[in-house]
Amino acid sequence: MKLVSWNVNGIRSAVSKGLGAFLEKELPDVLAVQETKLHEALKSEHLARLGYAQYINPAEKKGYSGTSIFTRAEPISVSNGIGDRRFDSEGRVQIAEFRKFFLLNCYFPNAQRDLARLDYKLEFDSMFLDFAKGLDRKKPLVICGDFNVAHQEIDIARPRENRGNAGFTDEERAWMSKLLSEGFADSFRKLHHDTVKYSWWSYIANARRRNIGWRIDYFVVSDRLMPKVLGSDILTEVRGSDHAPIVLTIN
Repeated sequence: MKLVSWNVNGIRSAVSKGLGAFLEKELPDVLAVQETKLHEALKSEHLARLGYAQYINPAEKKGYSGTSIFTRAEPISVSNGIGDRRFDSEGRVQIAEFRKFFLLNCYFPNAQRDLARLDYKLEFDSMFLDFAKGLDRKKPLVICGDFNVAHQEIDIARPRENRGNAGFTDEERAWMSKLLSEGFADSFRKLHHDTVKYSWWSYIANARRRNIGWRIDYFVVSDRLMPKVLGSDILTEVRGSDHAPIVLTIN
């Protein structure tokens, strides 16, 4: 089974930049997207022709946040949210149940440049971990999306300069370590121990061309699923957003 996760930074913009052609080439069974800025079902000839059903989870605020799942594999069910309106009103989590696993499509809050939302993010992180552990007791999880944190120094081009900045605070990184100590694995890092590869680049200062980036998009899986993972990668050559899509192949 092939799954792709992508922060598209506006799905209509991504469609205009070739999302349909990307899907036609890659043909993932499931595409999980974040920051859709979408409030109604997306009309796309490519999606319809390729057989994707879509499930949307919009934020209440128009033009902001939101997650969506497009799938050719029929899920048992799809639900939205983790049970707290502070977070669910921003359309941050979708849960798709498949026969052998749950897929969690997530758009974690950004702590913001002045850390104005750090406390909000840490509260979300804590509640999310409790929610994920509860689901994991029922069947294994595949958690994907934009986590808005670079976990280790290898995951960011300029760790010294960014220490303490949003996405690289000690608190955010500690939470990521806690998640990975509670029965979950960072699939990319498990397979590529020393590989330097990023999934997000600022639009300023030619950061992408110079590869001054951050790895903040992840496929995290339950430890007991890791032996089933055949591949986990970042498609850095794909344009259409300030993020690159990430892909997981699982048996």
